[in-house]
Amino acid sequence: MDMVEKKLKELDEKYSAIQQGGGEERIKKQHDSGKYTARERIHKLLDEGSFVEIDAFVEHR
Repeated sequence: MDMVEKKLKELDEKYSAIQQGGGEERIKKQHDSGKYTARERIHKLLDEGSFVEIDAFVEHR
């Protein structure tokens, strides 16, 4: 595997982790509190395919 493929794989793994929204425990905690995750709220609010997430890799300081 060359360096570019390795970096792309790492990027894909990071994006998959980001899509999980903090992991199953955090999602379950929100659901137990009667809340939806941010992505779930966006999904319910907007039409399918009308939202494109940008800056998914941005982290708070």
